[in-house]
Formats: sequence, structure tokens, C-alpha cells
Amino acid sequence: MARTISIANQKGGVGKTTTAVNLGAALAEAEQRVLLIDLDAQAHLTINMGVKTPDDIHQTIYHLLVDPETTINDVVQVNESMGVHYVPANIELAGAEGQLFNEIGREGVLKEKLLPARRRYDFIVIDCPPSLSLLTINAFVASDEVIIPLQCEYFGMKGMQQLLNTIDRVRAKLNPQLRVDGILPTIFKGRTLHSQEVLGLVREHFGDAVYPFAIKDSIRFAESPLAGASILQYAGTSDGAKGYRELAQAVIGNHK
Repeated sequence: MARTISIANQKGGVGKTTTAVNLGAALAEAEQRVLLIDLDAQAHLTINMGVKTPDDIHQTIYHLLVDPETTINDVVQVNESMGVHYVPANIELAGAEGQLFNEIGREGVLKEKLLPARRRYDFIVIDCPPSLSLLTINAFVASDEVIIPLQCEYFGMKGMQQLLNTIDRVRAKLNPQLRVDGILPTIFKGRTLHSQEVLGLVREHFGDAVYPFAIKDSIRFAESPLAGASILQYAGTSDGAKGYRELAQAVIGNHK
């Protein structure tokens, strides 16, 4: 039965898609069966899968959410080189919330649609939108865990409490098993005092919830999506690839 993990932070630009893609690739490299879900209308994960024009895709996560007849089998695509399956998104997803709003049990639509997939994969990784929206709530209800990428800048810490409060509310009312797997320091610039100070503050404030490693900032992360590749394929010996392999091992270890 698959473990389902949401990659979430309502702040944009903190490395959510980078984490979803590269965690998925690292899990696949470790011989896990992985399904990635693009739950962001910006479709960055879909683009990272090598899709040049997401708007041309006819069956996406939008159809899975709003059409009762669409099944997970109808929307799954394959990225052979990364060794992962994925559900794409495009700009149509921006209209999904309006259509879901009047649905009975609207917070649990994604969970219900993913049930058949949980038997076929070891991990399902959801790339959440940069907001605490109905789509993000759907991801939390469908998930066992949340990984929170946190940029190593002072402004990155703002809003963390709001996110943690939302997770607590979902746990209390909709999904009692939901937990935070960890807070992942991202875009870490090891040579700058600012990054070091922020990382120290994050560890001081959140303690053991913070992974004992950070994802170092690198131009390779900007280059790899253009190649339709993960950092593991594009720059397999880089610090970034090493960081996501460590994350994958931590995630696998937490599930034993």
C-alpha cells in the first residue's frame, strides 16, 4: 500500500516542485514504485517531466478531480528516463476549486480517486500549489505525511505557523493519521552567514522536525527542468543530487 506524501508550503519559490521531482526520482533510483501528482495549475512538475506544452494535454488532474467518470488510469503518464509515473496538470486546474466547492465531501475527492493507485505504488508524491487552498486540503486529506520545503531566508519562516496550524486542523477534523515527516531546508547557501543563521533558527525553533541535512543552492536545479531531467540524471554527483538521495533514504527509513 503506497505511502502518500504532500510537498507543501503556501509560499512560492521555496523548492516544492524541485523537491517533488527529485524526491520521486531518488525513490525510483532506490527501486521504489513512484507516482507523482502535479496539483499546481502552473504545471511546473509536468514541464519538468519533459512536457513542453501542458495546455495541449487532454486528460489531467483537473479531469480526475471534476469528472466522476475519469479514473486514475485515464490520466497517468510515464517518464521512462526518471523511472516514475505522473499525473500532469495545466492551467485548467485553476478552475477546479470553483467546481469542487459545491460537492459533498469536496475535501476528500482526491483521496477517493487515488485509492486504486495506492495498491500499485510504493510512494505517491503530491506537488501542492503555493496556497492553503481547497486543492491543498485535498492533498492533505489524501496524504499520510507532509514534507515542508523551507527556504533558508528570514522571510521563508514567515507563514510556517499558519501551515502547521492548517495541518493540525486537517488532522483533527479530516485525516487523523496525517503527520509532518519533516521540514526540509532548501536553497541553502552554505557560504553566507544569512543562510547559516536562518538554518540555526529553524533547527532551534522546530528541533527534530527538521531533517539533519539541507539542499544546497545550485544553478543545476534551474538547468535540469530544461533538460526534462531530475538533478540525479542531470548532475548525478552534485551536492543537490546527494541531498535528495539523503531525503529519499530518510523517507524510506521513516516508513519501516
